[in-house]
Amino acid sequence: MSLLDTITDGIRKAMLARDKVRLEALRAIKKELLEAKTAKGAGDELAEAATTAILQKMVKQRRDSAGIYAAQKREDLAEQEIAQMEVIREFLPSQLSPEELEIAVKRIIAETGASSLKEMGRVMGAASGQLAGRAGGKDISETVKRLLAQ
Repeated sequence: MSLLDTITDGIRKAMLARDKVRLEALRAIKKELLEAKTAKGAGDELAEAATTAILQKMVKQRRDSAGIYAAQKREDLAEQEIAQMEVIREFLPSQLSPEELEIAVKRIIAETGASSLKEMGRVMGAASGQLAGRAGGKDISETVKRLLAQ
């Protein structure tokens, strides 16, 4: 069952359960995926990396919106955004723990043969490709800097 089929089934279940927050989040996911799928130059199927990037973007948007609402003392809207963010996260691959990230980055550094911060770009390119969707770019960057500086 494709992700789009899973989302469509989830929409139906959310409608039956009258779960408004989940329904809105699932409809937003479906909209973004359909737009990406039908965009000019896009193929018939979305690659897993593209789907993950879309979902990560949506999570970031919800997180940013929740922060803005919280700063404006609109806790009701912030809670809605956070709840939708949690629904979207269900469809993302599991995130790496800091320890797992460090192990993966050490392996990538060994593969690339990098030994100094001058070679950080090469490590980041490989790490971003291999760890896409499982770790944030900022976390990867900080880990690479820390390990190469040693």
